[in-house]
Amino acid sequence: MENLDVMVLRHLRDWRQAGRRALLATVVRTWGSSPRPIGSIMALAEDGAVVGSVSGGCIEDDLIARHSLLGAQQMPQGAPRLVRYGVTADEAHRFGLPCGGTLELLLEFDPEPQALAALVAQLEAGRLVQRVVALADGQVRLQSADAPAALHIDAQQLVNTFGPEYRMLLIGAGQLAEYLATMASFSGFAVTLCDPRAEYRGSWQVSGVRVLTDMPDDAVRAFAPDSRSCVVALTHDPKLDDLALLEALETAAFYVGAIGSRRNAQARHARMREHFDQTEASLARLRGPIGIYIGSKTPPEIAVSVMAEILAVKNAVPLPRETEVATAKGLLAVPASHEVASA
Repeated sequence: MENLDVMVLRHLRDWRQAGRRALLATVVRTWGSSPRPIGSIMALAEDGAVVGSVSGGCIEDDLIARHSLLGAQQMPQGAPRLVRYGVTADEAHRFGLPCGGTLELLLEFDPEPQALAALVAQLEAGRLVQRVVALADGQVRLQSADAPAALHIDAQQLVNTFGPEYRMLLIGAGQLAEYLATMASFSGFAVTLCDPRAEYRGSWQVSGVRVLTDMPDDAVRAFAPDSRSCVVALTHDPKLDDLALLEALETAAFYVGAIGSRRNAQARHARMREHFDQTEASLARLRGPIGIYIGSKTPPEIAVSVMAEILAVKNAVPLPRETEVATAKGLLAVPASHEVASA
């Protein structure tokens, strides 16, 4: 499943290039609890078609009623408008907002299709782009960005940074990789699988995943992980995993980890120190055993555990040490010899 922002912008581009009227709604401010974060976007076509979301559904319904032909309305024209929902308790209840929740949207009417096409093209090329909207007249300009940034709005303009898709490189095909690839895809990651072993690749069934047959360390170099990438080794084979992990640790990947038990993780560190001149400091970013501890033993449960940890790291959410697999199993006194190679 593609990145949600890119999907919204791609649909909006197509609608406008086809001559259909449409609006782009962006969450620009929130107070209290809010169902969608600042920067969230949705597109609404004149016939009531919606892509993306700014709430749990009720605000979308109101926008459809006010600005589409389904509500017997004509979409406005002109400069962008700010609209606020949930100012009163009655409004918050009517629009399904959490208690005390208020959000403000910027509505842009009939965004210029050429600018949308240029933005989508840059995102598809893996670039980080700032979309700057002049509030006086809705004029848009695009500028490159060096790092992700929070949405900014003032009296003159809105600046929303759109990044390329988050990416995941999986080393090793198999059942666990299939579950993890599926979860990553519906979480908005573009997934690449690398496995030089034909006997493992032959049963791969997850659509939308790019499959590579290179040696994993070569695949990591070609993948060129950046700060929106993660690399996960799943083969249990040091000949395949170790070199790939070492390559990944030299990049800006936000997450680098390998499946395995506590004993396997300790052995991996020892091999890398002995044979590859690594130190504990250079291996500090290498995660393993990966995942959060939920007592998982089956491939789908292990995948849930691993994906939860990846998302927490991506979202800069610190996890308590008690959720780490090694720490939790140590506290529970689970013998390493009895561990499955899991979370």
